[in-house]
Parts: sequence; structure tokens; C-alpha cells
Amino acid sequence: MKNCRTFIYGVVVFLLTLSSMAFAEEDKKGCKDHPLFSRMEGYYLWTCEAKDFDAFDFIDPETKQKVTIEGKKLYTGYSTKKEYKGKYSYIQVSRNYTNAIEKLGGTFWVNDPKYPNKTSMKLIKDGKEIWAWIHIDTDAENIHLTIVEKQAMKQEIVADAKFMAKGINTTGHVAIYGIYFDFNKADVKPESEPALKEIAKLLQQDAKLKLYVVGHTDNVGGLDYNMKLSLQRAEAVVKELVSKYKIASDRLKAGGVGPLAPVTSNDTEEGKAKNRRVELVKQ
Repeated sequence: MKNCRTFIYGVVVFLLTLSSMAFAEEDKKGCKDHPLFSRMEGYYLWTCEAKDFDAFDFIDPETKQKVTIEGKKLYTGYSTKKEYKGKYSYIQVSRNYTNAIEKLGGTFWVNDPKYPNKTSMKLIKDGKEIWAWIHIDTDAENIHLTIVEKQAMKQEIVADAKFMAKGINTTGHVAIYGIYFDFNKADVKPESEPALKEIAKLLQQDAKLKLYVVGHTDNVGGLDYNMKLSLQRAEAVVKELVSKYKIASDRLKAGGVGPLAPVTSNDTEEGKAKNRRVELVKQ
């Protein structure tokens, strides 16, 4: 009887172990593949982490220089299922990813062509700039994939009229970061409404105040183009304030200085974002 109970106990433990192993090789709850890449057969998602806005360092395939890309970030960690261990080489896995990115029209940079276990990839798809970094263990049992869809951070906090007035009275000007435009366009986006309301409030509270509305850009693109674009954006802001918020047109004058007055270095994406702005300058 004792031997029978021991046997049954052993069978139960064995079955529980098999069940645990099978469960462990299933995708982690809530994790899913990024739509850019299909998954290689025999891998499961053991972990993932998604953030609406974060940063990651990549190598630009064109310049071979390190760049920090900000935007929507997804990290996915893959492991091989037991029956697939040893089936793939890391070179084979790497080739699958780089072939896939090339078919989509993207480019890539491999840290070492002889040992391609780390690769940086870049792709423009549906108007989005997408960057990917793949790190493959040398035994190909684990794949670490980080993807960032580049985008500017949404400004959640908008300077209010009181802050604007303080800046203008103290230094004669104030930078506004809550006014948004599409890439290479001068149309004011609807998300700009909170900032525009505060500018209108500032002008309504001080009937004598007259302002230059000055557009600024980063250093991406030609000087002439950026000078024109910054002026067009400033003019668009003036138009919004006059037409929607009933500010007298003689109190506002648009100007554009392109990349000529940066507030910080353009060597990083963060710096470029700070340099792309509208400033209010007291006349």
C-alpha cells in the first residue's frame, strides 16, 4: 500500500512538473509581438514591457553614429521552447530579421558581420519612423527585441498666462511648448488649444501688450527652408489668435528665425525638441 501511494505521488509530481514546464513555455499574459516582425517558429514570449514614451540608444545605419530615439517603446524577450533548443544559430536568427527589414524598405547596421548578434534597424512605414534593436544570445536561445516608434513627447503641462506674463516682464520673451504642428507643415493642430487659450488670456488681461510671435526650428533641413517654415508657423499662430480668440491683429506680428536662436544643442533629439518652439516677444 505504501509503495502504491509512493508511486501515485511520483506520478502526480511528474505530471505537475510537465504541466509547469508547458505553462512556462507559453507567452506571458498581456505580451504580444510588435506588428513589424512575425515570430520565428519555436519561440515564446517570456517577458515584455511597453511604454507610451521612453528613449533608447540605437546606431544609425547611415551615419554609423549612436543616436537616442524617443517615442513609443516596446521591449519583447523571446526564449526557445524545449524541443527547439539548438535548432537555430544566432546568425540564422539575425538574417531572418535583417531580411525582413530590407523587404520592408528599411536599413540596418550589424555590430560585427562575423558575429551578428547585435543589430540596429531603421524603417519609415506609413509615415512613421521606426527603430529596432535586436540582441541575440550566442546560443540563439534568447532574443531581446526593442522597438521605438519615434515621436515627440506630448506636452501635458502648458504654461499659463501668469507664467507667460512673468517671463515677458522679466526677460522680454517667453517660450511656448504647447503649440503643435505636423512634420514639415504650418497648420496649427487642435492639441494646441490649451496653449492658445492662455496666450489669449495673457493679451486680454493686459490691453496694452503687443507681441511678436516668433517661430523657431531645429537644424534639420536647409536654412532657407527652415526660415520660411518658422515664419509660416508663426503666421498660423497669429491667424488662430485673431480669428478664433478675437485678438486685434495690430497687437500681433509674426516672425521666423528658423534654427538661428537655439536654446540648447541640436546634437540630441531632446535638444531638437526644445529648439522647436514658438516664442512670445514683447514689442
